Amino acid sequence: MTKHVAVLMGGLSAEREVSLRSGEACANALEAEGFQVTRIDVDRSIAEVLAKLKPDVAFNALHGRFGEDGIMQGILEMLRIPYTHSGVLASALAMRKDRAKDIFRIEGIPVAEGVTVDRETAAKTHVLPPPYVIKPLDEGSSVGIMIVKEGANGPPQELTGPGFGYEKVLIERFVGGRELTCAVIGEKAYDVIEIRAADGGWYDYNAKYAKGGSIHVLPANLKGFIYQNVQELALKAHRALGCRGVSRTDFRYDDSPQGGGELVVLEINTQPGMTETSLVPELAAYAGLKFGELVRWMVEDASCDR
Repeated sequence: MTKHVAVLMGGLSAEREVSLRSGEACANALEAEGFQVTRIDVDRSIAEVLAKLKPDVAFNALHGRFGEDGIMQGILEMLRIPYTHSGVLASALAMRKDRAKDIFRIEGIPVAEGVTVDRETAAKTHVLPPPYVIKPLDEGSSVGIMIVKEGANGPPQELTGPGFGYEKVLIERFVGGRELTCAVIGEKAYDVIEIRAADGGWYDYNAKYAKGGSIHVLPANLKGFIYQNVQELALKAHRALGCRGVSRTDFRYDDSPQGGGELVVLEINTQPGMTETSLVPELAAYAGLKFGELVRWMVEDASCDR
């Protein structure tokens, strides 16, 4: 009997457009693998839609709030529809960057120092000495991130403007150097990619998703013990939050003379992108796992009580 898979995409977050691309790529690949696929652009009626549809599996291709933060996982648990990726608690913890960092510290996983404040406080004065990074607590894809450079006279006043829709932010010490990422698929850490923005800037939303926006160096050119350390930390972070299925952990590695080889975990993504420019499919392919095989494995791995 052909398994019926509902691919959940789109949604209500700032990452909606990326999710639509992830979902369409996954849906196409699942159809090519022989699954019956229903594409669902998720809105607030999703529980009713799924209750009527009764799919065998929900492939969660949502990114950001209301999809990656435990809310959708809770709906799927209530409906007892097996689903991909991490469960309620791991998803909620990973989405809240400050809470995830608290757990990482307890587990001995290196992170940059940071503090959580409301946006008015962050706009009044430097909460940390520049350079530092301002991040929304629960967004992904670099949405809302600002970098305050060394020597800046004051914090960015955009924090108090109507276009900045986040009441609380994480202020984090800026760690220079190289951007690295490593995926965990089924309790195995895969290879390490170094990511460089093609324009020489930082790895922002455009660099992530525009064609040619970033350069991926795979495998990353690192000393052997650093490469292995990144893989070990990615798996440790995955397990510390109780993640399941696929996750991707992002790092900064400062091998400059001033940085002294500092390696820190920035965050863990419990539902990383699955677009044509995404990192997890690239890492899987490098290890010999084709895109169709990857999404098939994710469907077969789906369950409740994750």
